[in-house]
Amino acid sequence: MIQIRSTLTAVLAGMALLCSAAPALSASAADIKAQIGETDADFGPKFTFNGKAFANQKAFIDSGARCSTRHVPDFEQKMLDASLNQWVAERAAAGKPVQERPIGSVNVPVYFHVINNGSGIGNGDIPDGQITAQIQVLNEAYANTPFTFTLVSTTRNTNSSWYTAGPGTAAESQMKSTLRQGGAGTLNIYSSNPGGGLLGWATFPSDYTSSPSMDGVVILFSSVPGGTAAPYNLGDTATHEVGHWVGLYHTFQGGCRATGDRVNDTPAEKSSAFGCPTGRDTCSAPGVDPITNFMDYTDDSCMDSFTAGQTTRADRQHQKYRTNAPV
Repeated sequence: MIQIRSTLTAVLAGMALLCSAAPALSASAADIKAQIGETDADFGPKFTFNGKAFANQKAFIDSGARCSTRHVPDFEQKMLDASLNQWVAERAAAGKPVQERPIGSVNVPVYFHVINNGSGIGNGDIPDGQITAQIQVLNEAYANTPFTFTLVSTTRNTNSSWYTAGPGTAAESQMKSTLRQGGAGTLNIYSSNPGGGLLGWATFPSDYTSSPSMDGVVILFSSVPGGTAAPYNLGDTATHEVGHWVGLYHTFQGGCRATGDRVNDTPAEKSSAFGCPTGRDTCSAPGVDPITNFMDYTDDSCMDSFTAGQTTRADRQHQKYRTNAPV
């Protein structure tokens, strides 16, 4: 048993290191398609976002810019599932069973790093009021979960290289290595203007051990409440990316397959949704697509919920990787 456990741990560590080091900006069209699925047809008007023009909103979604968090392949998911199940069994055997923590019982300290290209909102130097509003949006979104978020401090840095840093770049690594605070349970949010229409990305809890300095969430500065990144300017880009940070996958992960996002109460969804397509139903399994779920790709005004199953998964992921992980 010891040998099996050590082998599994080594494999997971190696996989996490390889996957977290892969530059997301270099993802192929096939990688992006595997992530988002075959999206619905869109004959709508030209969609311009953050200075970049797309043929329509579908083209924006298909570009992979809506969320640049790395895609976790099936094999890695299965290994992570096995590791989680092993941890749960070991806790039970030791007389310390994993239990769901009460609503609002887990305080997550937040360090908010404003990366700008000069003074003024136009250069990404968002005011304290918008940061406060963003923390409020997070607390409202996670109100039925164990998590609450408390702003510890805000840093402001003028750095043109960091301001436009994309996922997997040397500039991102330098920015995070310089600014990141706290341990596995500390949330670091970086607001910037990565370009290319990118809205944001995050790291998963299981990535922390192999790359602690890269842990955190990056968001487009104009996606915070009151920003200009419509229809993604109500603060739920951060809600979505923090969902990844606590271990949630997209609701359309795996398409119509039974395992999907590893949560039993999110109806199966063939591909990512956009806009707010009420009544959309892309799989034969019971239930319409969860378009109002924070882990889909719909507009901020359409998103309003996590499921009980997502809450349970996030709580367990956080307990395993962010509560017991070394600082």
